[in-house]
Amino acid sequence: MLQEILEAVRELVALGDSDLSAWQMALRAIIIYLTAIVLVKVGQKRFMGKNTAFDMILGIILGSVLSRAITGNADLLPTITAGATLVALHWLFSVTSFHFSFFGTFIKGREKMLIRDGEINWDNMRKSHLSRHDLEMALRSSGQVTEPEDVKLAYFERSGDISVIPREKSRALRVVEVSVTEGVQRVRIELAQTG
Repeated sequence: MLQEILEAVRELVALGDSDLSAWQMALRAIIIYLTAIVLVKVGQKRFMGKNTAFDMILGIILGSVLSRAITGNADLLPTITAGATLVALHWLFSVTSFHFSFFGTFIKGREKMLIRDGEINWDNMRKSHLSRHDLEMALRSSGQVTEPEDVKLAYFERSGDISVIPREKSRALRVVEVSVTEGVQRVRIELAQTG
């Protein structure tokens, strides 16, 4: 009985056969889709977000490996096993990098400071392959500032984003003294001007 069920499943998804019909490929696509959902849940969706190149690599390779099973270019069960192995390896590397910062830096890279107190670090700009125009665009979109002089700190993060911490706006005080006669003393008014 079990042998007959396994044979029916084998024929349904064409295990070991590279000549697939349209419905067999559709059934494989459903199986791979459900498997990918499980793998993403196990991988905690980290590699599907905007993270480091380390995370993106898994997403690209996993998609490539799993797609081969849909088209029949690879056997179904070994492909699912390979996908699960990739997610497990990614998880192991993530856990290791959490516990050992040197491993995390090796795998994910290091952030680079681009601006400190309004001064651009051109050496880190070159290492990051960023032009002044790239930096100015990031300042406008991330920090709502237009000039590097208005930035306290800016970093090229491991994810490829540029984070910006604007300088605090200086407050200029202007004091106005008003003298009134006839029994009223002097009134002092401080006007704060942001700029």
